[in-house]
Amino acid sequence: MHILHPVPALPVKNRMHVLRAEQRWTQAELAERLNVSRQTINALETEKYDPSLPLAFRIARLFGKPLEEIFLYDDTSSGETHR
Repeated sequence: MHILHPVPALPVKNRMHVLRAEQRWTQAELAERLNVSRQTINALETEKYDPSLPLAFRIARLFGKPLEEIFLYDDTSSGETHR
């Protein structure tokens, strides 16, 4: 019998604030384009919330970038950030 153990969440950083600023969009404008609330955009940009996979793909598509250029795995315990 195999026992499943919960896997801790991976620490993820993102470049959403920078990408949004490059487009000169407000949080509200980005939220409207993604069909989410402005509060969701704020939570994503401050890294208090990680997006669902479908939302992450919508964000990547909107900015015309691969996921790896927006969302970065951050292993601060090893001092490394991975794309």
